[in-house]
Amino acid sequence: MATFRMTLCFLLALVLLATPCFAASLTDSLKAGKADLKSAGSLAFGPDGVLFVGDSLGGAIFAIDTQDGAAAATPTVEVKGLAEKIAAMLGTTADQIQINDVAVNPVSKKTYVSVSRGLGPTAAPVILRIDGAGKLEALSLDNVKHSSVALPNPANASTTGRGNPRMQAITDLAFVNNQVFVAGLSNEEFSSTLRAIPFPFNQVDKGTSAEIWHGSHNRFETNSPIRTFLPYKVNNEDTILASYTCTPLVKFPVSSLKPGARVMGTTIAEFGAGNTPLDMIAYSKNGKNYILMSNTSRGVMKYSADGLEAYPPITKSVPDKAGIPYETITSLSGVVQMDRVDGENAVVLERTASGLNLRTVALP
Repeated sequence: MATFRMTLCFLLALVLLATPCFAASLTDSLKAGKADLKSAGSLAFGPDGVLFVGDSLGGAIFAIDTQDGAAAATPTVEVKGLAEKIAAMLGTTADQIQINDVAVNPVSKKTYVSVSRGLGPTAAPVILRIDGAGKLEALSLDNVKHSSVALPNPANASTTGRGNPRMQAITDLAFVNNQVFVAGLSNEEFSSTLRAIPFPFNQVDKGTSAEIWHGSHNRFETNSPIRTFLPYKVNNEDTILASYTCTPLVKFPVSSLKPGARVMGTTIAEFGAGNTPLDMIAYSKNGKNYILMSNTSRGVMKYSADGLEAYPPITKSVPDKAGIPYETITSLSGVVQMDRVDGENAVVLERTASGLNLRTVALP
């Protein structure tokens, strides 16, 4: 009997050793078919080459398997006249191309760009990827593994007045800890909204209404959208660092993002009026932590990400600037989008006198 048990244990051990171990992949929940985007805006990467795409016009978030998971060394990318090159590839002219966002696949190091071919609500969504040699390739959306989830209350579409509020249904997104964080406008009374959507997608709640004190405007605001945000740990607490037009920086604890709730953010900086934040990235250098923020009027700001919990809340009128000090990185100008490539480099999309250029830069 003892011999039989020993033999059985030996055989079971062989079976276990011979059985391959497969880690669960984010792509397991995705199904092949046409990814029917109505628009392509904000981009963010998750693991396994999954690209998250904000479709404001369609009021949805898409997860797309890029099948781009081969690890690669960091390339040095330089593409001049990017809009012209995209236009030539898509059979149109540069004035019919709108570049909406840039994201770097952290594994393959390829740069992904969301594009509108044409202007207005009839523009066709396109997603391109660019390798280290500057080669452009369109990501096919016709038969690709993907999933999507519809927002239950996106901002209402309008064809009258200035602009279409629906295009601000998704102003920025990020993926952290199997959640897709989404900022934008809803159709609720207090329309500025933050959402935390679990992935794989199942359903999405109505989100959390985000309220702030805007020192530059000397008032509370509930209907101004977050323009760009960054998930970050502040004093070991998961936090959303969000920036708005004219340029307050506000903290929202992730734990406060409850379905249907209203949350008051903590304003910790006013970077000045007459300015719109465009993008933010975080990085470490020489043992210290920093955040870069690109803007429409003040170049690229660099400020310390250490000790953000120590800044007192701004609760009164601010005539100019207050809170966190910053420096302007003079070597970077006209930056409209950026994403970190690795611990030492970033890719930036710069607007110059000759057009839009994409290039790799060292983190300052």
